[in-house]
Amino acid sequence: MASLPRLTIRSSLAATASVRPSTLRLQNFAKFGTRSVYGQATEYLQMNDLDLTESQRTVREAIAKICQKFPDEYWKKLDDNGTFSLDLHSALAKDGWLGICMPAQYGGAELGISEATIMMQTLSESGGGLTAASSVHMNIFGLEPVVKFGTQEQKDRWLPPLIAGKERACFGVTEPDTGLDTLKLKSLATKDPRSDSYTLRGSKIWTSTAQTAEKILILVRTTPLEEVKKSTEGLSLFYTDLDRSAVEITEIKKLGRAAVDSNMLMFDGWKVPKADLIGEEGNGFKMIMQGMNAERLLLGGEAIGLGFAGLRRAANYASERQVFGRPIGKNQGIQHPLAESWMKLESARLLLYQGAKL
Repeated sequence: MASLPRLTIRSSLAATASVRPSTLRLQNFAKFGTRSVYGQATEYLQMNDLDLTESQRTVREAIAKICQKFPDEYWKKLDDNGTFSLDLHSALAKDGWLGICMPAQYGGAELGISEATIMMQTLSESGGGLTAASSVHMNIFGLEPVVKFGTQEQKDRWLPPLIAGKERACFGVTEPDTGLDTLKLKSLATKDPRSDSYTLRGSKIWTSTAQTAEKILILVRTTPLEEVKKSTEGLSLFYTDLDRSAVEITEIKKLGRAAVDSNMLMFDGWKVPKADLIGEEGNGFKMIMQGMNAERLLLGGEAIGLGFAGLRRAANYASERQVFGRPIGKNQGIQHPLAESWMKLESARLLLYQGAKL
């Protein structure tokens, strides 16, 4: 995780509307009041921003400002039609947020996982929920193995288009008969002795955003499971083109989160160049954990954002709903469970932020 350089103070609140993450390396903003002025996307910010650092607060305000362009009606329409949000992806890419954790030399901001977690919480909390968060989730920290283990040529080739929003990526790990037991993966990459490439065969399931992604980060075996001494060995990591002529992509129909596609991938005879292998062959599991461990924090932020969004709506409804001539929110039977929910959410948020800090 990159450390934050020292920041200088800038007092203009209006600058938040167009702030790019890269500017956080150069400047900062005066503290904002605890009340938000941005309406739907940020009306709940005052509940939990008092303990944020200057850079974290600036990220939260700037992302919320972008989210204001995507009201509830927008997300409902996408969910009804099962349409992926390219608009949000483009808006975040335009202002440089897809590279919030990436190195500056490739267009990133070099901010930490704490800022990225707050970004994902705010996307979810804005009303977009996991539809909004999942549309960019893979871009935020998925290529951390490339940053840490990729060659200079690979970083130059892969990171700039991802950060700029010109390419979208998906993540292929889970398989139909292994579930979350990553070490039991069976999809196999066989090295071709006649060419500088591998041939992949096997399947992946629950691969999100494969319908629109151009690239895939995929974990497969280069040594069969029965031939390795330890199950952590023999797994290799590739970042490569999602070749639709060799990969059969079938969308999985599901209840909820309809705007973000989930897919089954079947492949046999899929040629992948050796240049797309990350790090050393057989060390893929250790490398992929560099991204997956941090990803847990992003997912936690998204879940907490959902919780605060739900609590905000419940509290608003309690203030508006009139029964027997007064708002139901004046009754302790309504107040107490709302207060208990807030307490649990705040406890979870503080624990998550501590994890990100560490």
